[in-house]
Amino acid sequence: MSVFLNTRALAGGGGVAAAVAACTAAVGSYAPLSLNGLRNFIYGKDVLIATHGFNVNQSDGIECLSEWEPLLQLPSSAAFVGLLWPGDSDSMYALSYPVEPENAMQAGVIVGQFVDANFADASSISFAAHSLGNRVILAAIRSMARRVRCAILMAGAISDDCLTAEFSDVPGKVDSIAVLSSMKDEVLQWAFPLGNFAAEILGRDHPWWQSALGRFGPAVAPPDFVPPNRIPDEWNYGHLDYLRTDPPARTSIPLPTTVPASASTPLEGAPGWQQAWSASFVASRFR
Repeated sequence: MSVFLNTRALAGGGGVAAAVAACTAAVGSYAPLSLNGLRNFIYGKDVLIATHGFNVNQSDGIECLSEWEPLLQLPSSAAFVGLLWPGDSDSMYALSYPVEPENAMQAGVIVGQFVDANFADASSISFAAHSLGNRVILAAIRSMARRVRCAILMAGAISDDCLTAEFSDVPGKVDSIAVLSSMKDEVLQWAFPLGNFAAEILGRDHPWWQSALGRFGPAVAPPDFVPPNRIPDEWNYGHLDYLRTDPPARTSIPLPTTVPASASTPLEGAPGWQQAWSASFVASRFR
């Protein structure tokens, strides 16, 4: 069973709830968790809050995050908290990153406020996110009074200049920022209306240029950015690989892990190596 913060109004589709609810959940089970229970769980811990991306309902969000948690190999001094948000409400609309996805922003704001109000006894707060979930955690950090220890942005379905433009205030509130990007991410290449056109025809200095953080990495790295970020092309690392549940990972990857310039496939390409590797990278940056 994993601990979650739930911002969903409905288990499938729907919008953002009026308030954040704490719960414990696993595949096929869900139980409310009191605020006292949550505060006891995170008391004195280095907390890692991690969330999924778009087109993910509540059940799938619970599955991918709860199966990813043990691959992180977090120490006893840490606590993992999953974050559920309604990324399946308008997923096709949300793929167009020049248009602000409303649910992601709303979920992030109430999460940030909830963390400020209820995580005072945690030793530190960090975030990790996949895809459009990056917008959720960036909005959360922006709304928080408390400083964040680290933020890890995987396959960001958000503009590559987000850390110096739309969310330029966020880096100053975070001790370190890490990014994972892949040029083999076909979802980010094709789903964004200007991304592929710009990548094939325009240069970065063209006023129409827009590209995804999850393909190119940050256009301009903020001072607290920890490189490297680009996954080797020969790994063919796709958009869904970061939190893949099919096939499940059979083993974790020893820490620490960084992004190699070029290397053979981790775990010799064993089933589920991708989510095992992303978990190992996140855990390495988190520690």
